[in-house]
Amino acid sequence: MQSLRAQAPSLLTLLALLALSPLNPFSAASARAAGTETACDDGVDNDGDTVADCADNDCKNAPNCQKDGNPENSDARCSDWVDNDGDGVTDCDDQDCQVETISACEGSWDSAMRAFNEDKSSEESSSSPSSSSSPSEALISGDPRDLLGQGDDIDGERNDYLCADGIDNDGDGKTDCEDLGCQLDGSVQVCRGAPNMRFSIVGQVAQSYDLSATDDDLSKMDTRISRLQLRSFGPIPGIENSFYLISMLAERTPRLTFAMFSVPLGKSRHTLAVNSGAAGLSQAQALSIHKQLLLNRTSVFRNFEQFNSAAIELSGPLNLDNTIQYRMFAAGGSGRFDGNVGGRSITQNNLNYPWSAGAQLVLNIKGFYSRFDTPFLYTSVPLTIGVIAGAKYDRREQEEFYSGNVQFAIRYKRMVFLAEDYFKREVAYGSNQNAYHAQLGFLAIPKHLMLAVDFGEYIAQEYETLPKDGYSSTFRKPNNERQVRGAAHWYFYRDIGVLSFVYTDRLVTEGQRDNSVADGYSDLHEQLVQLIAQYRF
Repeated sequence: MQSLRAQAPSLLTLLALLALSPLNPFSAASARAAGTETACDDGVDNDGDTVADCADNDCKNAPNCQKDGNPENSDARCSDWVDNDGDGVTDCDDQDCQVETISACEGSWDSAMRAFNEDKSSEESSSSPSSSSSPSEALISGDPRDLLGQGDDIDGERNDYLCADGIDNDGDGKTDCEDLGCQLDGSVQVCRGAPNMRFSIVGQVAQSYDLSATDDDLSKMDTRISRLQLRSFGPIPGIENSFYLISMLAERTPRLTFAMFSVPLGKSRHTLAVNSGAAGLSQAQALSIHKQLLLNRTSVFRNFEQFNSAAIELSGPLNLDNTIQYRMFAAGGSGRFDGNVGGRSITQNNLNYPWSAGAQLVLNIKGFYSRFDTPFLYTSVPLTIGVIAGAKYDRREQEEFYSGNVQFAIRYKRMVFLAEDYFKREVAYGSNQNAYHAQLGFLAIPKHLMLAVDFGEYIAQEYETLPKDGYSSTFRKPNNERQVRGAAHWYFYRDIGVLSFVYTDRLVTEGQRDNSVADGYSDLHEQLVQLIAQYRF
C-alpha cells in the first residue's frame, strides 16, 4: 500500500499529460474532423466536427448568425444557436425561451406528451380511426435511452447539476437540456419540461429482518416507511445558468440534508457555489439517497467526512475540452449534523471553531464523469473512465487532521465500478487511519434487473494520546470496521419504481458497550436483510 501511494502522484501526472496531448485517442479535440462549414443555413454539419450552422465557430461571421436585437420568441429563434436579443445567453439557456408556447426547449418527456396529446386530439376530432401509431407506442417499441453515446453524442451530462450549468461539459456540441443525457437519463429531473423550479420525491418502504438480533429482541423485525426525501431544485430566478437544490428528509426528526446555490462566474465556465457545509471529498457522501447503489451510504467513511454549517466552492475546467477540472472549497461553522441550519451545535463544552479547506482534481480519460452521477444503470451505456484525487485540512471541535482521497470510476455497457481510498493523519492525538470502499454494479436484464455488491474497510490506529474530554458523537473511538453488502434491484415501473433486496454484514471491533467484559466494549456484528420498495420521481 505504501509503494502504491508513493507512485500515485506520478501516475496522475502521466494521465493528465495524456489527456492534454493532441495524440490522446480519447481527447475531444482529436475527434474533431478538419475542414470548414461550407454553408451556415442548411442544417447540415458540412465539415463533420459535430456542430452545424451557427453552432460552428466557422459561421461566426455569417449574416444569418448575427444578433438582430429582436426577442427570442419562437421555436426557430430558440434553436438557431444565435443570441438574437443580445442579452448574453443563447436559445434554451435564455429564460425568454422557457414558456409553454415554445416546444423547442422541452425535455423528452414533455415533447412525447405534447405529441401524444396532439395525436389524441386529432383522433377525437376525426370520424375515422387514425392509421398512425401514437408517440407512446413508439417509445415502447424502442427506448430513446439506447441513443445515449451514439452518433455525435458523448455520454457525460447525466445529473441535475451539470444539466443546469450552461456548459457543454462533455464537449459534444449540446448544452444542458439539449444534451441527450440530460433529456433521457431517468435520474435527471431538471429537464423534464421548461427548466424552472421543480419538486421531487423519493420514498422508501422497508421490511427489515435483523439476523444478528436475539429472538426476544423487539427490533428483530420491522416494517416502516424508512425514507421520505423531499427535494426542490432548478434555476435561481433571474440568474441565467444558475442552479439551486434543497433536499430534506421528512422522517422521525425532519432535517435538511443538503442545500446548494450555484451561479456562473460570467462566461468563464467557472462556477461559484454556496452549500450547507457538505464540502467533502468522497463521492459516496455526495450522492443523494436515491442514487445510492446499496440504498444507504457506506459507514466506513464516517470519521473522514464531518460537516460544517456552510461552505463555499469554486469549480470549473482547466482545459478547453473539459477533460481536466478542478474544485476548491472552504467551510466553517459548528455543523454537528449534515444540514445544520440557523444555530451552533457544541459538544463536550468545547468552543473551538471548526473549519476545513481542500481541493480536488478531476481527470476524464474517456467520456465525462461527475461525482453527482448515479451508479444505477437502466440501459447499456458507452465507456466512461474518470479519476478524482483531492486533499483537505480539517480543524474540528476536538481534533485536527489532514486527509487525502483518490477515486476511480468506470462505466461500460452493463457494468459500473467505483472505488476510492481515503487516508487520514490525526495531528493532535497522533494516529494514521485509512478506509477504502469498492462497489460493482451489473445490469443483468436491461430495464428490469440490476445486481450490486460492495466491500469496505476502515483500518484504525490507536491514538498515541487520548483527548482530555473523552470520545463523543463527533469524535469517535477508532475501531476497525468491515462491511459487505449485496443487492438485487428490480425495476417494476420503468426506473421510477424499484424493488430491492439488500443484505448487509457489518463487523465493528469493540464497537458496542458491554459491561460484562473487562474493557467495557465488545465487537458489534450486524447482519441485516431488507426488502425495500423505492419510488423516485
